Amino acid sequence: MSGWTHFWEQGDAIGRAVAIMLLLMSIGAWVVIFWKGWLLARARRDLAHGAKAFWQAPDLDQGRATLAAIDREAVLLPLVDAARSEVSAATLEGQAGAEAQLTRRLRDSLHGVLARLQAGQVLLASVGAVSPFVGLFGTVWGIYHAMLSISAEGSVSIDKVAGPVGEALIMTAAGLAVAIPAVLAYNVFGKYVSACEADLEGFAHDLRETLLARLARSGR
Repeated sequence: MSGWTHFWEQGDAIGRAVAIMLLLMSIGAWVVIFWKGWLLARARRDLAHGAKAFWQAPDLDQGRATLAAIDREAVLLPLVDAARSEVSAATLEGQAGAEAQLTRRLRDSLHGVLARLQAGQVLLASVGAVSPFVGLFGTVWGIYHAMLSISAEGSVSIDKVAGPVGEALIMTAAGLAVAIPAVLAYNVFGKYVSACEADLEGFAHDLRETLLARLARSGR
């Protein structure tokens, strides 16, 4: 902590701006990590339990009512609502065949759910990619600033160089400390989102086939 304090006191506006930027990036990344961890954990549980309960329902309306009590993060409900919605025949969408209409509605709903599950991934990827370079810039600038101070004193010794340079290197470590959790979280969450996407696509496919079979039986 003393190194950070001395670096902050001895640093100029640019060095302090770099430190503040790294702090904000770290706070933003950890907020997203906790939020997405909570969201994806609930979504995965609801997806597994909700899909099983839905297919055990006697009809679509009862299945939707069952999902409403299970699907807390609304990962399955939008697909069911899209499948149940009616389209006006006066629109271009309504002029397409029943199969094309159903496919379009399910596809659009699936994309919306996936976009919500993927929220925050760009921030984690950006923090993981950029923060090491921000920390490196802070180190280079800190060393440059330290060299100017040493040069102004008119004498150079290993003791006078080691302290300021070592403190400047803290910025590199800070950049890595910000980047590593963001990269790890991005990879883990990407795996979870991909698993959810596969399950949602399977659910949408089965729902589409079930409704098309019902339409065929009804002669529509």
